[in-house]
Amino acid sequence: MSSSRISSVPDSDTSDTVARVGIIGGTGYTGVELLRLLIPRDDIEVVFVSSRGSAGTRLDVHFPSLRGLTELEFEGPEAVAQAACDIVFFATPNGTAMRQAPALLAAGARVIDLSADFRLKDTDVWEHWYGEPHLCPEWVAEAVYGLPEINRESISDARLIACPGCYPTAVQLGFLPLLEAGLVKPDSLIADAKSGVSGAGRGAAVPMLMAEASDNFKAYATAGHRHLPEIEQGLAHMAGGPVDLTFTPHLLPLIRGIHATLYADIQPGVTEVDLQAVFEARYRDERFVDVLPPGSHPETRSVRGANTVRLAVHRPQGRDRIVVLAVEDNLVKGAAGQAVQNMNLLLGLDEAAGLNAPPLSP
Repeated sequence: MSSSRISSVPDSDTSDTVARVGIIGGTGYTGVELLRLLIPRDDIEVVFVSSRGSAGTRLDVHFPSLRGLTELEFEGPEAVAQAACDIVFFATPNGTAMRQAPALLAAGARVIDLSADFRLKDTDVWEHWYGEPHLCPEWVAEAVYGLPEINRESISDARLIACPGCYPTAVQLGFLPLLEAGLVKPDSLIADAKSGVSGAGRGAAVPMLMAEASDNFKAYATAGHRHLPEIEQGLAHMAGGPVDLTFTPHLLPLIRGIHATLYADIQPGVTEVDLQAVFEARYRDERFVDVLPPGSHPETRSVRGANTVRLAVHRPQGRDRIVVLAVEDNLVKGAAGQAVQNMNLLLGLDEAAGLNAPPLSP
């Protein structure tokens, strides 16, 4: 693949430049969410969207919601080399980006991977949870974890971004102020988290059928979920040492939304602390983290379609356990919106560009 196929993006402010963007794996929920966020923008041109199964089909045939917005057709993923993309998103199953991203990176494109291929720094751990050898550990070492609230400066200079998962985003942002301030025992963490069915992807699966998921609520993967090592990796970085997290995911009868109820025990010796002030101070300058007033209970519908995490912190009965409530849209801040937020940082744009629409209501 010739480097002349990829246009370069200057390191300086590119606010007057139209960036050329490609999406590999455009037929899933995160793919169409990326298209919804990117196509209306004047500073971004989506020039390439791939799908092996739908190559040659117009996007708006596959997704009628895009009618009148684009005339693009799906192409085979190999055609991205001729598309001269500045940014390439991978909205693909785990295992795809590690096979295809290195060639694009070598050609000069910047890559934002929405799968788990580059999130875990220990490739042995990755291989244990994802069941196959990792093919490019050298890029794992270079990849920047794309949680802007922690890694904003590193993201701006990155070539490869590992976009966080949906559960990890809500859980990490909920625990972050407590662990950074050393207020809680790092071996006492519990995440009781629930996701809408779109978090499982668009593939056909009996548990996701309406007759199965509707009017129902259940836990799954209690023995171990793939997002657990990703969450523990991030929390350990915040705490400056090992953490012990019990993580139990649940399936909600919703299309979109994550609700995480987080528990942590207060450190011995910590007596009087204004938890509300701690959270408000940590997130005062974060445009996509909303700390609600004392006593609040955030709702998933309050973030539907928005790139926002809403948080509320409680200390029930004044006892020595803290409860944090976190909600997000798993397809936006938990996936495509966060990827766009990362792209804005990469291109030197306003971090909130294309992400300012209010949540959908009702």
